[in-house]
Amino acid sequence: MTQITLTHRIEELNDLEQMIEELKAEAETIKDQIKQEMSDRGTDELVVGDYVIRYTQVLTSKFNTKSFKEDYLDLYKAYLKQTESRRFTISH
Repeated sequence: MTQITLTHRIEELNDLEQMIEELKAEAETIKDQIKQEMSDRGTDELVVGDYVIRYTQVLTSKFNTKSFKEDYLDLYKAYLKQTESRRFTISH
């Protein structure tokens, strides 16, 4: 690719990523509106046409890495595993 072609591709990528962020924000707004409607109706499940919408509480258990590292640093280090990856970035 030429410099001009690469520049155009980067600009196209930037435009698409901006559109994605805007669409994600719009989708979140719509989700929030639906959640609010369900809350107003006092329900965690709603049937609308062919759709079943659920907004339920979920309990999860997560490992507290920070506390474990503070309390058992040697054991934490013994189980660390290094991985290698590549990072793609574009700066302006």
